Amino acid sequence: MAASVGPGCLRLLRGGAPWRSRRRHCEDIALSHFLQSLRKLPLRTFSTNARKVHTAPARTLSLLRPLLFLVATGGGYAGYRQYEKYQEREWEKLGLEIPRKLAGHWEVALYKSVPTRLLSRAWGRLNQVELPHWLRRPVYSLYIWTFGVNMKEAAVEDLHHYRNLSEFFRRKLKPQARPVCGQHSVISPSDGKILNFGQVKNCEVEQVKGVTYSLESFLGPRIPAEDLPFPPATSCGSFRNQLVTREGNELYHCVIYLAPGDYHCFHSPTDWTVSHRRHFPGSLMSVNPGMARWIKELFCHNERVVLTGDWKHGFFSLTAVGATNVGSIRIYFDRDLHTNSPRYSKGSYNDFSFVTHMNKEGIPMRKGEHLGEFNLGSTIVLIFEAPKDFNFKLKAGQKIRFGEALGSL
Repeated sequence: MAASVGPGCLRLLRGGAPWRSRRRHCEDIALSHFLQSLRKLPLRTFSTNARKVHTAPARTLSLLRPLLFLVATGGGYAGYRQYEKYQEREWEKLGLEIPRKLAGHWEVALYKSVPTRLLSRAWGRLNQVELPHWLRRPVYSLYIWTFGVNMKEAAVEDLHHYRNLSEFFRRKLKPQARPVCGQHSVISPSDGKILNFGQVKNCEVEQVKGVTYSLESFLGPRIPAEDLPFPPATSCGSFRNQLVTREGNELYHCVIYLAPGDYHCFHSPTDWTVSHRRHFPGSLMSVNPGMARWIKELFCHNERVVLTGDWKHGFFSLTAVGATNVGSIRIYFDRDLHTNSPRYSKGSYNDFSFVTHMNKEGIPMRKGEHLGEFNLGSTIVLIFEAPKDFNFKLKAGQKIRFGEALGSL
């Protein structure tokens, strides 16, 4: 379509202005007329001899704008979080304390709105798909290289032996790979990293230094006295005082984080008797140390299985906390336990007692005995009572392996 030249342009051409400026001005006027004529065209289908070319309606463009905005803001927020993680790593290298910055209620609500339970169930189904024989070595080798897995400790080192990712995640170790320390009263139930440990003060427990969660929210209401192998100390007072059953004892805790490359089974940390199981269906947010520093009461939001009972010094509990892609928590002696199941809703819990008329003591566990397993990795929380002279043999942030000492009297 040719653009017409207006009378103003003809006057300039006939006038005495310099030729180049007159020409540039005429070109600008012609371009302006051309663009105006395009705007007047309807957004319809243009026919050609070869095919039909459709123009995008303005309605589609208006629908794309919110999507582009979300992508831009989401990408910016993800970049900001990565920058914060980079700063945290630099502070750790310099030995400086990482400043606390807790997530707001809207950030936690937004995170919990992500369908992590559904995604974890899909991931579990994918892990159970049998891999072709030729594909097993490259897939497992990539995982080993990414997470630093030591396959020399595995009971079966041949990668072709593991039919799917689930079997590889739950691989067993050689008997001599994890000697159990017999000189200490409590050992590490798993491989992992020590996030926090110490005495429980009031009714708050530290998931990492300076970030706490409620003891009662984490363990749930006190178990009825008739289901306990020992009577509660008092019927009143704080929740902490109800757990401490013997005079002169204190309540202690220890948090162990299992990374994806760690050994995923967990064992009995001491000689004790399991009398009760409480399953909390919940979210499956990540429980890595960065998230534990960011989200207050992270462990109370997530799905978890609380095993309670007693040992020679009174109350003892082990809690397996689920995480993203770790909706499956298995307890070997509890066949009725089904975690990350759609039949259970968030915000509830279900109890099961191992104390029956036939078995009035519960399930006895020996130190180092196989107790359960995760898929991929998660967190173990120990909460127990012990005399005041109980001492941890730990440092915050240290790596630990199953069978090594946590503490003793």
